[in-house]
Amino acid sequence: MKKNQKGFSLIELLIVVAIILIIAAIAIPNLLRSRMAANEASAVGSMRTINTATVTYSSTYPSSGYPANLKNLGTSGAATSGSADLVDSVLAGGTKSGYTFVYTGDGNTPSTGYSIVATPVSQGTSGQRGFFTDQSGVIRNDPAGAATSASAPLQ
Repeated sequence: MKKNQKGFSLIELLIVVAIILIIAAIAIPNLLRSRMAANEASAVGSMRTINTATVTYSSTYPSSGYPANLKNLGTSGAATSGSADLVDSVLAGGTKSGYTFVYTGDGNTPSTGYSIVATPVSQGTSGQRGFFTDQSGVIRNDPAGAATSASAPLQ
């Protein structure tokens, strides 16, 4: 074996691997926090989209008022009161970007009210805060994840 072989020793490689692991240990929690913040921002945007779509729906179909459920805002071909083509099929399905959206109509015909609750699919992983909105258009949030009409308005 020659003494002048070129390359890295085992110790040098272990030191490089250790440095990479330390950097990864610092970066991964920040990445997860960034993903949660992005999911929360997406949930707020989706709530705004649903609010706008419900107002458009009630103007387009005054005999129905607000839609009875979230699927009435979705797509299935030609726009009707049963499928108004106002939101994408992912949002009409009730789950988007780590949040579950539950739409509740008031049951009247024509409907004069509704509420929407958005909760993280996995609390602390896909999102931390829960969101609530109704026909007033005010989006409310709760840091514990279960927002209601009594929660603080989003600032």
